Amino acid sequence: MASHPAAALAGQAGDNSWSTHARATIGLGVPFVGAQLAQMAINTTDVVMIGWLGTTQLAAAVLATQIFFVVFIFGTGFSSAVVPLIAQAIGRGDRAQARRSVRMGMWVVIAYGIITAPILWFSETLLLALGQEPDIAALAQSFLRILQWGMFPALLLMVMRSFASALERGGIVLYVTLGMFSLNAVLDYGLIFGHFGLPQWGLQGAAIASFGANTLGFLLMLAYVQSRPEMRAYDLFVRFWRPDWVAFREIFGLGLPISFTILAEAGLFTAASLLMGLFGKQQLAAHGIALQLASIAFMIPLGLAQVATVRVGLAHGRKDPLGVRRAAVMVLVVGFAISLIGSTLFAVFPGALGALFLDTRQPDAQAVLALAVPLIIAAGAFQMFDGLQAVAAGLLRGLKDTKVPMVLALIAYWPIGFFCAWLFGFVFHLGGPGIWVGFVTGLMAASIMLSLRFWRLVRRG
Repeated sequence: MASHPAAALAGQAGDNSWSTHARATIGLGVPFVGAQLAQMAINTTDVVMIGWLGTTQLAAAVLATQIFFVVFIFGTGFSSAVVPLIAQAIGRGDRAQARRSVRMGMWVVIAYGIITAPILWFSETLLLALGQEPDIAALAQSFLRILQWGMFPALLLMVMRSFASALERGGIVLYVTLGMFSLNAVLDYGLIFGHFGLPQWGLQGAAIASFGANTLGFLLMLAYVQSRPEMRAYDLFVRFWRPDWVAFREIFGLGLPISFTILAEAGLFTAASLLMGLFGKQQLAAHGIALQLASIAFMIPLGLAQVATVRVGLAHGRKDPLGVRRAAVMVLVVGFAISLIGSTLFAVFPGALGALFLDTRQPDAQAVLALAVPLIIAAGAFQMFDGLQAVAAGLLRGLKDTKVPMVLALIAYWPIGFFCAWLFGFVFHLGGPGIWVGFVTGLMAASIMLSLRFWRLVRRG
C-alpha cells in the first residue's frame, strides 16, 4: 500500500520545527485544496453557463442549487462519520467492522436521499410560500426535479471517498473530481446551448449534466476500489442487503452533529438567497454571482480545515501539546495569508470578476453587474472570517470536539448572522449589501467563538 503523507508524519513526534510544520501543512494542503477547487469548478461551470441564458434562468438556478446544496451538505455529515470508524477498525485489524461501516454508511445516505426527495420534488410550493416570484419558482422546480436524482450517486460517492481516504488513497479523489468536472463542462455546453449535435435543453440541460457528472464520479470511484486487490478484499458489496443496525446507529449518531454544524452555515446562505429574492430577480442574480465567487475562494480554507484536522489529530494522538499548538498556528497563518490575497483581489477587481458570470449583451446585464460590485467587495471582507472559522472548526475536530462547536455554530449563524442580515438589509434599508454585512457579522462571531474554544482546550491540555 502506498504511503500517505499523514502516516509518514505520524512518526515525527520529536520534530516540531516551524519548517517541518510548514512543509507538512503545504504537502497535505495541495491535494485537499485541489480536490475542493475541482468540485467547486463543477458548480461554477453551471452558474457561468446558465448566466449566459439570462437573468431569470440565473436567478432560478441560484435558488435551486442552494436548496439542493443544503440537502446534500447535510447528508455529507453521515459520510464524514465513516472516516474515523473505518480508520479505527483498520487500526484494530478488524476488516469486518470496516466493511460494515462502509456498507451502513451507504445505507444511511440512501435512506437519507429517499426521505429528503419530496423537498426537492415539490420545491415550487416551498419557494412560493417563501415569497419567491412564480416564474422563478417554477423554473427552479423543473431544474430540481432532474437534479435531485444526482443526490444518490453524489452521497454514495462521498462514502466511497471516505473509504479510499481511510485506506490512504486520498489522491484518487482529486483525479475523480477532475473527471467529473470535464464531463460536466462538456455536457453543460452541449445540452444548455445545443452544441456537439446534442439537443438544446437550456436550464434542464444543466441539471442533466450535473446528474451525469455525479454518476460518473461514483462509478469511477467504484471501479477504482474494485480494481485494487487490497481494497477489493474488503468485499464491500458481498451480502450488501444484510443490515447491521449497531453500525447504522453509530454512523447516524456520529454524523448528526457534523451535519448540523455544516447546515448551520449552509442554511444561512440559502436563507440569505431567499431574502435577496424579495428584492427582485436582478438583486438575486447579483447575489448569486458574489456568492459563487465567495464559494470558490472558500474551497481553499475548506481544504486547509481538513489539513488542520489531520495535523492536530496526529499531534494530539501522540500526546504532543507543542505539536498541537504549532500545527494549529501554521495552518492558521497559511489560511490567513491566502484569505488576504483573495480579499485584495475581490476589492481591486470586483467588476472584472462579476463580468465573468454574465453575457454583457443581455439587456439587464449591466444593471446586474452594478448591483454585484458592492456585494463582491463585501465578499472580500467575508473571506477573512469565513476562512478563520473553517480552519478553527477543523482544529476542533482534530481534538474530537464536535458537539460544543455545533452549538456555537448554530448561535453564530442564526441568532447573530441571520438576525443581522435581516436588520441591516430591511430595517436599516441597506438592501443586498446589508444582508452581506449580516453574513460577515455571523462569520466573525463563529470565528471568534470557535478559536477561543480551541485555545481553551489546548491550554487545559
